[in-house]
Amino acid sequence: MNKNSRIRRTLRPIAWDTLSALLRPTTSWRVLPDYLIVGTQRGGTTSLQNALVAHPNIASARLRKGVHYFDTAYDRGPGWYRLQFPTRAYTRLVEKRTGDPLLIGEASPYYMFHPLAPERIARDVPGVKLIVMLRDPVERAISHHKHEVRRGNEPLDLEMAIEAEPARLAGEKERIKRDQPGYNSFAHQTFSYVERGLYADQVANLFNRFGRDRVLVLSSEHVFAEPEDALRTVLAFLDVPGAAPGEFPHMNPTPDTTVPETTRLHLRDVFADSNERLFSLLGERFPWQ
Repeated sequence: MNKNSRIRRTLRPIAWDTLSALLRPTTSWRVLPDYLIVGTQRGGTTSLQNALVAHPNIASARLRKGVHYFDTAYDRGPGWYRLQFPTRAYTRLVEKRTGDPLLIGEASPYYMFHPLAPERIARDVPGVKLIVMLRDPVERAISHHKHEVRRGNEPLDLEMAIEAEPARLAGEKERIKRDQPGYNSFAHQTFSYVERGLYADQVANLFNRFGRDRVLVLSSEHVFAEPEDALRTVLAFLDVPGAAPGEFPHMNPTPDTTVPETTRLHLRDVFADSNERLFSLLGERFPWQ
């Protein structure tokens, strides 16, 4: 991690703690989210959330896309989480102006993969709807690796990082499941290039905890190829009236041609079984090679 990144990560919690302290008396006035975009990382969740909040009857957490309460900030407590969202007075004001209910949501793409987040969500926000965007796991892994290299977190090339992943993640899931307050696994968040792309078990876990009717699963490729159709699907799932927002931020889906074909083929083999189980679970196939 470079110096500037370390400074930002140091100052950001301080700023949030200060602001939260000032706003703490308003905790009981605030709403909880109606929907969560829970995954996957590098799958286009930011683009989807930005498109949704362009709708007059959808709003986000106060100052940022992802609150990450149910994964890395759970020790801050439910009061802190409520502080991230608008007040009931604000929602009533918007609803009076538009004539329709205002929905609130956030996008934290680590929620789906985190070992405890789905259980915490089901317990603390009963009735919430979940949206999942799944990108071709090969391209997702490549993009994830590039992202960590840019951030200064990854010294290994992709091939070596994939080989090192089992050792890096060994025991981390179990440590997280012990549910020690404040414990966050840097390795589990950062070096899970392959593990995050094994979608079948993650989606099955969401279906089992929330029911299929409360979980919408989309392919990132479809969302970016046909954004208007995808947004109509999302709005219908959320029961939001009106047309889809006019613009959708574009993510370049072009594969990284600098990755050796042998590495890409190896990853396709690694993900093949999980992909087939996912398609069987969903009853549809996604346009992944």
